[in-house]
Amino acid sequence: MALTTVQKGISSESKSEVLSSPPPVVITPCDPWPRPYILEDGLRKVAPYHFTYNTYCKERWRGRELIDIFATEFRDRPQAYYKDAIERGQVIVNGLQVPTVREIVKNGDVISHSLHRHEPPVTAQPIGIVHEDNDIIVINKPAGVPVHPAGRYNYNSIIEIMRAERGHEWNPLPCNRLDRLTSGVMFIAKHPKAAEKLCKQIQGRTVKKEYVARVIGEFPEGDVVCEQPIMQISPKLGLNRARASGKDARTIFKRLAYYPAVPRNDEASSNLSDTRTDREKIRDSKMVWKSKEGFSIVRCLPLTGRTHQIRVHLQYLGHPISNDPIYCNQLVFGPSLAAGDDLSDNDEDIISRLSKMGKSQVAEALAYHDEMVEEYNKKKAEKMTGQLCEVCDTPLYSDPGVHELGIYLHAKRYACEEGEWEYETPLPEWALPPVGMVGPTDVTADTDPLALVDKVGEFSSQKIGVETF
Repeated sequence: MALTTVQKGISSESKSEVLSSPPPVVITPCDPWPRPYILEDGLRKVAPYHFTYNTYCKERWRGRELIDIFATEFRDRPQAYYKDAIERGQVIVNGLQVPTVREIVKNGDVISHSLHRHEPPVTAQPIGIVHEDNDIIVINKPAGVPVHPAGRYNYNSIIEIMRAERGHEWNPLPCNRLDRLTSGVMFIAKHPKAAEKLCKQIQGRTVKKEYVARVIGEFPEGDVVCEQPIMQISPKLGLNRARASGKDARTIFKRLAYYPAVPRNDEASSNLSDTRTDREKIRDSKMVWKSKEGFSIVRCLPLTGRTHQIRVHLQYLGHPISNDPIYCNQLVFGPSLAAGDDLSDNDEDIISRLSKMGKSQVAEALAYHDEMVEEYNKKKAEKMTGQLCEVCDTPLYSDPGVHELGIYLHAKRYACEEGEWEYETPLPEWALPPVGMVGPTDVTADTDPLALVDKVGEFSSQKIGVETF
């Protein structure tokens, strides 16, 4: 693969200038068009291609060794890969190969990493159009697709998929952000002026946002308000927890429906033996979530905008999103799933366990299933296969099952407080009544969490007397 550097000559006179030229960087050797998409088995895949990442030194990287930055900041590949890449010149600084993997990175440095890029597959579900005019496109984002190119994702992102559909020169401008695993309402501006106007509204908190989630157990009826502060405990993993010393966070919840667990067929259950050891039976008796049968559909109104706010608050309330691979994972958080926990000091253990997910272990929500059956048919999830790429020796991942690409969290409605506009999607399929059961097929006025805010204009749980956590 040929690499091209942009050289910037620096004369002796230029050293005394206040403004110096930026350091040389490596140019990505190719920009395939049309994008190398492969649609099969309900997935959108990308054929591997060569690519170069370029990034300026972040403040937290200053004064650190190059190998240390890659080993601690990036979890895509093992440290041995990054060591070899630096030594072979696939990772360079300011357009030049470094003499040692322990090269100290300084402010203003540009780090370039050239590699044979393997993107994870995403759902092949089309991006739904809720509304379109001359200024914006309101989309129904599919779960499992990141908004921006980031990490292992590039062409498999909302921006690049829409660009591939509308033309190489078309430049979509996202105005709000949804987590990769979340589906629902998103705003894409067609030009900078429209993007600026909408972004100001969203950032100025003049836009109401409502989500729908599916959680384990029977969620309480009535207005439930969680005001637990939230703290990020791992920037690398994007992991957050309820912490008294965190940032203020507030979410209103209102149950839309509860669906009890379907009784197991007597004949089938009689053929299943309890294979647990005595120790496992004692462990299971401490798992409070095991008594929470069935699931609830909950309307969620975040009044602040912390990362993973709804997911963390639902976990804290003891009703995590039932297929959340992080916050509903007993292999990460233990038997209690961190319900009501804002004081424990086990963050390092949790970070260590979570970092293994998707590598040697299956990264799926492991809380709410029948552990009594040893032969439980685990749903297929993305994990390493043990095989290597023939081009670059990169460890290969298996394809995830379509059901593993997202979580049961959907941005259902965005509304301007001034009443100028409101956009809403139908309930996602997982929020509809199960076969043979009766329940709401859309949201209802009596379960609207926005009504709680509208009663007083500015929300105050003390004034309303709702159940507060």
